[in-house]
Amino acid sequence: MIAPEPPSFLPLLEAFPHHFNLSGTITGALILLLLLFLSGLASGTESAFFSLSPQDKEELKNEESKAARTAIHLLEHPKELLATLLILNNFVNVGIVILSSYLLNQLYPETHENEVIRFMVEVIGITFTILLIGEVIPKIWSSKNALKMAKLMSIPIHTLRALPPLSWLKRLLVNGTNFIQRKTTKKGMTITSNDLEQALALTREHSTSDEEHKILEGIVRFGNTEVCQIMKSRLDVVAIEQSKSFTELYDIILEAGYSRIPVFEETFDNVTGVLYIKDLLPFLGEAKEFDWKKLVRKPFFVPENKKIDDLLKEFQHKKMHMAIVVDEYGGANGIITLEDVLEEIVGDITDEFDELDIVYSKLNDYTFVFEGKTSLVDFYKVTDTDSKPFEQVKGDAETLGGFITEQAGKILKNNEFIEIGGVKLIVESSDKRRVKMIKTILPYE
Repeated sequence: MIAPEPPSFLPLLEAFPHHFNLSGTITGALILLLLLFLSGLASGTESAFFSLSPQDKEELKNEESKAARTAIHLLEHPKELLATLLILNNFVNVGIVILSSYLLNQLYPETHENEVIRFMVEVIGITFTILLIGEVIPKIWSSKNALKMAKLMSIPIHTLRALPPLSWLKRLLVNGTNFIQRKTTKKGMTITSNDLEQALALTREHSTSDEEHKILEGIVRFGNTEVCQIMKSRLDVVAIEQSKSFTELYDIILEAGYSRIPVFEETFDNVTGVLYIKDLLPFLGEAKEFDWKKLVRKPFFVPENKKIDDLLKEFQHKKMHMAIVVDEYGGANGIITLEDVLEEIVGDITDEFDELDIVYSKLNDYTFVFEGKTSLVDFYKVTDTDSKPFEQVKGDAETLGGFITEQAGKILKNNEFIEIGGVKLIVESSDKRRVKMIKTILPYE
């Protein structure tokens, strides 16, 4: 009996191109799979490190393992970490493209008839494979397992970033990025507060409430507002002469209702400290001879032209809520509190003990009567008047009465008036020293 001949693979091999290298093709395919795996690993590592939540980072800090410590070190240098991963990923992807082209030439050589098919395979097929296996799938998985992936890859990445030529390219990329950032920062656009005000006016939406819009306007104007514009004048400040007895002090505190009161010697120009009412609570039962002056704290003095944004920082740093405002000669002009500063942003802050400080009468929607000592800032708020016409011509005056006297060059008599920006300011009452009452008539819309 004649044994059958073994099957011949010769016809199958003859179907491949004459230059086909089987061992080289298999080796190339294995290397291609490895490169795809490395591409996915690099993409996943990038996604993992930059997806870590604050809780994950805190967990790494509390963990004593080498991987956790290395991960924290990498996170402390994010530019170097990102540069290392990008360089590694791009080198691997370039290798994938080159090797894919080689394998495609081995298995499916280009001819005139298959140009379109070759183009579809090379451009669409290879690109889709790199995106799916090397980018999308690894990043999705790593973002959900960020902590595990970061610890797994921290030591390999830390080792690679120190090896040349990757370390050289990383340093070149980081330095180049820093150089570009410095150049673009120098050429950055300078925006003034006036530009912000105009932008705010142009972009006002109907969905934004008046309260929200006023807060935004307050933030824009905040840096340009000086202490003297919002301080409480010395005429309205409740202060205590340090020669007062404990009984007299007690009566003044009950009547005023404030938590902090300035203390002066002889005149308010010589403020010696600030009394915190809470410091008196342990001594309420003391006799009238009790020396309350030992409880007075040192005062905090600020110049009247200080910007309130700088004052807010000082209040925060010194942990204080009140400052004494002084003029260029060192005399006390009034006081300013943390509440006054915050009100410039959020509007009036009142509680159940506050009384209405702004004394005025509203005759109709366009006519008001104010006291002469009303500050210009309060006048703007009550009447909702545009402050620009007033601020453009204003000198040192901060009250409505002082503004009228400053503009007229004298103390106007009853029924005399000035007009600024369409607003008519009529003197209702005055004496030889100051303007007492003012009627304001707003322009009709």
